[in-house]
Amino acid sequence: MIKLYIGNKNYSSWSMRPWVLLKQAQIPFEEVKVRFDSFDAGSEFRNTMNAVSPTGKVPLLVHDDVLVWDTLAIAEYVAEQFPVQHLWPLDRTARAHARSICAEMHSGFTGLRSNCPMNIEASLPEQGALIWRDKPAVRADVARLITMWQTLLTKYRGPMLFGAFSVADAYFAPVCMRLKTYGLPVPANITAYIERVCRLPGVKAWMDDALAEDDFLDFEEPYRLHR
Repeated sequence: MIKLYIGNKNYSSWSMRPWVLLKQAQIPFEEVKVRFDSFDAGSEFRNTMNAVSPTGKVPLLVHDDVLVWDTLAIAEYVAEQFPVQHLWPLDRTARAHARSICAEMHSGFTGLRSNCPMNIEASLPEQGALIWRDKPAVRADVARLITMWQTLLTKYRGPMLFGAFSVADAYFAPVCMRLKTYGLPVPANITAYIERVCRLPGVKAWMDDALAEDDFLDFEEPYRLHR
């Protein structure tokens, strides 16, 4: 049985990716949620994760005696272990394209990620409007996303980025959450894709759990004093 260590569902974008991938692909796994209390040395979160992971971070996948602790590595491992689910596109060119955009997300889009932290429960369009006005890096990241997604949705004819659900859609699901929370301006076809992602059973299950969490963590909340 696979065991997946994750953080708070409202805030942990990196945890969301492999959880949604496993859930949407109907791969059985045991969820182990390690609540964020702080990321300081000696915190309960750090003590728990340091005991099981070489990085002390989430997500972490444990499968028998195998540990996988990077989100992209987890996606590759799961796709390798469960080939019948076709988690990467079957076509070689499409598969290379999907891997490229996931790697781009993994290492890039720092303007959007740093200025618009994932917060599924919140609705922050007013803050989003100020971020949009004042942060050119956010505008550049969203422009890149629009170009990327429109190209893929046209080429592969939707409903997901490569036609059928793949690692790429799980990887960009937290981006969809950010765009919704902050009300950042995107064209109608991109809004439609975001809504389709939100209706995926795996994504909806994560969102429902995030909305049910009671935590308000001030270090994850740069724009609010309370829920």
